[in-house]
Amino acid sequence: MAKFIQAVTPIEVPFGQNVPFIRSNKCGCTCKCIEHMEGTGIVTLRGGRTYNVTFGGNIAVPEGGTAAAIAVALAINGEALQGSRAIVTPAAVEQYFKVTVAESIEVPCGCCYTLAVENVNAGVGGEIVDEQTISVADGNLTVTCVA
Repeated sequence: MAKFIQAVTPIEVPFGQNVPFIRSNKCGCTCKCIEHMEGTGIVTLRGGRTYNVTFGGNIAVPEGGTAAAIAVALAINGEALQGSRAIVTPAAVEQYFKVTVAESIEVPCGCCYTLAVENVNAGVGGEIVDEQTISVADGNLTVTCVA
């Protein structure tokens, strides 16, 4: 199991960008199936395995933004997994909501996937909403190799 931790203080994440993780408890396996460079938002998952992935954190519209629906999702190779999207609608800026998303990801043999937590569009049914920066605080990404 590997755990990636975001800074204690809130970090502003622009629309379409990844939540960076500053510390990591790397995978203890000898095959290095889970890799991460500290300070970045991308984790590499090596192939021929299945991973259980969970992200939990607090998100808000930062000061200077407009209170509206915001969302995060797990992304594979830069593509957001729509089934992992967490949407909240704060009534005011700096109003934090706890979100949790989880997914099981199977990486084929001979491949590597990149995994990230991305600030994504909060629109439902294809609706485009304000693409704004979000604040993320106390984010934790846990990746467990299960097979």
